[in-house]
Amino acid sequence: SGFGALAFSLVLGKRQGFGSEKFAPHNYLNIILGTSLLWFGWFGFNGGSAVASNGRAGLAATVTHIAACMGGLSWSFIAYFRHGKKFSSFHFCSGAISGLVAITPASGFVRPWSALVFGLISGIACHFAVDFKEKFGFDDALDVFAVHGVGGVVGNLLTGIFASKEVAALNGAIIKGGWMDRHWVQFGYQLAASCSGAGWSFVITGIILIIFNFIPGLHLRIHEEGEISGTDMAEMGEHGYKFATIEPLPVGRERTLSAEENGGVPRGIVFANPPSSNKSTVTNTEGSEKPASMRGV
Repeated sequence: SGFGALAFSLVLGKRQGFGSEKFAPHNYLNIILGTSLLWFGWFGFNGGSAVASNGRAGLAATVTHIAACMGGLSWSFIAYFRHGKKFSSFHFCSGAISGLVAITPASGFVRPWSALVFGLISGIACHFAVDFKEKFGFDDALDVFAVHGVGGVVGNLLTGIFASKEVAALNGAIIKGGWMDRHWVQFGYQLAASCSGAGWSFVITGIILIIFNFIPGLHLRIHEEGEISGTDMAEMGEHGYKFATIEPLPVGRERTLSAEENGGVPRGIVFANPPSSNKSTVTNTEGSEKPASMRGV
């Protein structure tokens, strides 16, 4: 998925203003909610891969949680020193996802303490991989390549080191393990699998997108005007987020707010006090008063 996203970003091209404008996340609450849902679902994804309710499935879920926690912490601490010494929920969520991605090929094969290493290294590697899009000039808006591509490769390679034949044997599986079991060639197998999987995904995705772009009536990119005005309006005809501001009234005048202006409450009245006072209030239908700075709230 990470290398497919890289191909997509190259074929699609850069957004208007990329490199000269800063594109910040638009809703941190949605990021936290989405991360929580992914984290919860990942237990079923990794734990369910055992196709049974046994010790190996439980261990897979355990290492999944540990790696996600460590990934979030390692990313957050690096970002703390690189970005103004502030802890950010966005950085923790990004790191947690990188840890989940990295531990996925190893879940059901590694011990819990190994998951700490997976989370630590994936959080560090994926954090710095985010810088690639500015350094190499591709616009991966959601950092899919940095988190899923780089995180997946890191997890694959670490599996070749920390895979344990004892863990696999919990449900009767027989493997030779990785470096921890002195099976040195396993790292090479993991590297070859990473390269072949990444190459296939990148090339085939790119070919599909190029063909797709030449099919009449289909196109990958929205027109320039629609991109500037926003794809919500250009594609769906409605705003995902609509913010309205209420201009302050001249002193000594009043007017009735619409329900939309008054936060959904009809018949809100804006009062402007006489010249003797600089204070003004908003009164809603319940008779409560709010400062003028909260008009429409």
